[in-house]
Amino acid sequence: MHLAVYILVFPIIWLISRLPMRLLYVFSDFLFLLVYYVVGYRKKVVLSNLKLAFPEKSDEELKRITKKTLHHFCDFIVESIKSFSISEKEVSRRYKFVNPEVLNNTAKNGKNIILTGAHLNNWEWSVSMPLVSDIHIYGAYTPIKNKHFNEFMKSSRTKFNLTAYKTREMIPNMMKNIKNGNKGAYILLSDQSPVVQKTYHWQEFFGVKVPVHTGAELLAKKFDMSVINYSTKKIKRGYYETTFEVITENPKELDNYQITDKYLKITEDSIKEQPENYLWTHKRFKHKHRYQEWLDKYKKK
Repeated sequence: MHLAVYILVFPIIWLISRLPMRLLYVFSDFLFLLVYYVVGYRKKVVLSNLKLAFPEKSDEELKRITKKTLHHFCDFIVESIKSFSISEKEVSRRYKFVNPEVLNNTAKNGKNIILTGAHLNNWEWSVSMPLVSDIHIYGAYTPIKNKHFNEFMKSSRTKFNLTAYKTREMIPNMMKNIKNGNKGAYILLSDQSPVVQKTYHWQEFFGVKVPVHTGAELLAKKFDMSVINYSTKKIKRGYYETTFEVITENPKELDNYQITDKYLKITEDSIKEQPENYLWTHKRFKHKHRYQEWLDKYKKK
């Protein structure tokens, strides 16, 4: 069954990906009309998130941002489809790394690197990072049930020489690489809500206390890895610029959760610049009422 679906659907996706961006954006505009006005896809979730994040904004402003958020979401979908066929030349023109020397100079110190980032603007095209990097780049992906599509998506994400691991295999492979002396930089997008029972740290995000992932910091300290954040900004439709910023080259010298808090602050500041381009379609503050429960039941002693 999976093979039949792949055989039927793959040619369509591939042909769509071969279309020029101007036509893909026409499709995105049509998709937006369906998503926003007909289906109403996650409008309430987006608006609820925005009301918590920006209580100072009027209802009219929040509605405008909601509309722009879902329009950008449709753009992101077609840009992700374009990823399957985009060339090195085109991705380099559309997705620029402003200061790759920050990454490369940090790599010269001989340490492995953790690259923190967020689901802001277009993170799929960051798979082109190896084109400007002097250190090997590793990334994680969530596999889908159809193994044929899974292999296709993996090959798309690795065509610029990024090594992709399944999310659950990222840390074991990282440990194996470190043990074997293979240097690398590992992309860890850390802005999703963790399971409360497995949370170690809570912090304010847009003024709301939420559980936050601390895996990047724990790994950095355990293996003495430098931590660099990369933030992406939308310049205009279909064009992005990504900036690197060193969080620390000496993680063991920092207090617990200082790295996590700094990452969270950078992420919040980046989102405030272009709030309409963040992935607000997920429930960002779904655990905001569970802090006391965590203190009572789950806080690690």
